[in-house]
Amino acid sequence: MEEPPADEEFARTYAAGYEEGVRSALKEVLQHAARGHTAQELRILVESRLARLDEEVEVKRRSLLAPPRRPAWNSLLRAPQPARPWSAPFGSGAPAPLRLGPGRSILVREERPARALELLRGAAHEFPRCALVSLRPPELPGVSPDRRVDVNPGGSDQAGGGRLSPGEIGGHLRAPTEAPGGALVYVDALEYLIGEYGLELTLKFAQWLVGQVESTASGLLVSFDRRSLDSREESRLERPFQTVV
Repeated sequence: MEEPPADEEFARTYAAGYEEGVRSALKEVLQHAARGHTAQELRILVESRLARLDEEVEVKRRSLLAPPRRPAWNSLLRAPQPARPWSAPFGSGAPAPLRLGPGRSILVREERPARALELLRGAAHEFPRCALVSLRPPELPGVSPDRRVDVNPGGSDQAGGGRLSPGEIGGHLRAPTEAPGGALVYVDALEYLIGEYGLELTLKFAQWLVGQVESTASGLLVSFDRRSLDSREESRLERPFQTVV
């Protein structure tokens, strides 16, 4: 049987890939709509995908070109190492040690990031990378630059200097959390997001964060000043988190 011309084969392959991409995107939108998401929520979800589409395509390209990876049997058979607990610096009245492992989410209520930073630095070694959503990203001793992703909602560190919406922040967090081993996500900018984008959008972003780390075996640590909300609003923020301290 005669082989088709190279340009025709290229066009056919490109068209098939284009069809599959459009079909996948429309199916995803339909699934979100079927779950009852509002137009605003759909916009956030679409923005988050668009913000990281180039990275997702590159990851896909590399996965197609890379040879099959052998399972890491040594790591599977090795006995798990005990987690290093967080040691509270607040004296005898301090709460019990907390552990931020894969799939876990912790909300720390504090006026200024302090206890959350201790938890962050204590758990950073348990994840292959750290993603920091902060107007002033903290220092992480022992964490090399290639293991950290800084996302500044104010935009001063972003290309073009523009502010980042919650949907765009979610897009920046997809790649590190969905990479092998997940990521430790630290957020201390919810008050800023509430001021810029409103309470409802910020609450939905927090809910998405919790779901994202649970589905990717990542970890989530949020430092939040409870004075920013009334008691009813604070309760809504706390609800999706597994641990609130």
